[in-house]
Amino acid sequence: MKNDSATLVVGSGNYFVAPVGTALPDDLLSPTSPWDNIGHTSLEEILAIEAEGGEATSIGTLQNKTLRTVYSPRTETLRVTLQQFDTQSLRLFFGSNMETLSSGMQGVPTEAKPSKKAFLAVFLDGESYFAIWAPHVEIFRADNPSLGDGQTLAGLPLGVKPLAFEQNTWTYAITPLGDTPVEAETAWAGKPGSFEPYNAVPPADLQELGDQALAAQPSEAWDEGEYIVLGDATEAHWDGTAWTAGKAPAPEA
Repeated sequence: MKNDSATLVVGSGNYFVAPVGTALPDDLLSPTSPWDNIGHTSLEEILAIEAEGGEATSIGTLQNKTLRTVYSPRTETLRVTLQQFDTQSLRLFFGSNMETLSSGMQGVPTEAKPSKKAFLAVFLDGESYFAIWAPHVEIFRADNPSLGDGQTLAGLPLGVKPLAFEQNTWTYAITPLGDTPVEAETAWAGKPGSFEPYNAVPPADLQELGDQALAAQPSEAWDEGEYIVLGDATEAHWDGTAWTAGKAPAPEA
């Protein structure tokens, strides 16, 4: 249905990186350590999402020429143009294995390795915000660097490729706009897990989690390391009979 509050015009934004697996920050507008702002980026080319694969192939029989459709694996790359040339920026572009020389310069490696990080982008539109979070990405050069024409800022085009993290069946997550928050009904195991419906507000704390009688999926004790994040940024898991603080422990021998 038509939803005026679900539209987006980016007024400002920031990009952050952290160690692989870093959870989504509790406050998206002011991420704290270990999230680190990568710095100045292009105003003209804010963000592009490019895809490879995903081609459709029709499979048929003699009786039905288009019985089914299958799709090839699809990968996506987020493109951002970084516009500062400090050591962190150079390593994101030229490779995480750049060598610091005795002169203080950064040596460009012959066999460059991408940076493995968690990635967060937060865009502001008035009082609304739109975020993209990926717990595991590879960051590397996406194109040749542009040094401008003397009247524009030079840029380092970065490609941010989201990858599946551990047992996740998704590579990155985005925030819907214009949805009215509702109370969570189900919590799914994961690292971290998720809540349903999709626009559900997590329980504020462990006490509220128990009071809501939230359904756990799966209903058996969760696997080692699985958890959900509550509203106060603490973690909890389902032990098979009750909600318990922290990540699910290893099964007893």
